[in-house]
Amino acid sequence: MSTTIQSELRVKGQHSTITELRAAGFVPAVVYGYNTEATSISVNERDLLKTLRVTGRNGVMKLQVDGNEVNVVLNDYQADPLKGTVLHADFLAINMTEELEVSVQINLVGESKGEKEGGVIQQPNWELDIKVKPADIPESYDIDISELEIGDTLTVADIREKSKYEILNEDDYALVTISAPRSEEELEALDEATEDVSAEPEVIGEDKDEE
Repeated sequence: MSTTIQSELRVKGQHSTITELRAAGFVPAVVYGYNTEATSISVNERDLLKTLRVTGRNGVMKLQVDGNEVNVVLNDYQADPLKGTVLHADFLAINMTEELEVSVQINLVGESKGEKEGGVIQQPNWELDIKVKPADIPESYDIDISELEIGDTLTVADIREKSKYEILNEDDYALVTISAPRSEEELEALDEATEDVSAEPEVIGEDKDEE
């Protein structure tokens, strides 16, 4: 699906203008990269969010910049942690025939043998770095864990040769581990440690005998 976002040129560095843009529902942004000089622009926040829902975080968008249509990906952005609004966006202009380095979310598929036996699934890393052409960027990277047993750990080394993408992470980059369930003694020790940490601390300088 072809998705195009309109942009407007803006004067870089004017704080009052940036404040006014945000108040009007626009996002200050910059576009740079393939055959594109770094250019300060603004885009409609609603259009940007709507487009991201269609393309995904790593998807390719078409951006109208000063009368030219440019293929871009959202390289970076800043968001207000309280309001959830987008404060700034960086668009990277790309060559559709050249591979990109992107981070994609890891999606665990299936239920492992270890889980069926009471094991606990642990996922130390949530993203995988791959090199891929823009048109082939996946929404997520699926990893089948159905054969993993208690004590097993899956790393990049285990999936590299079978992957249709070039994985950039090191071989020892851990993807998922199936741990043994905690014993009752371990759970009791964990509860006691939690109680000790949550106990009310003694106030320095307070007289214990004072009533």
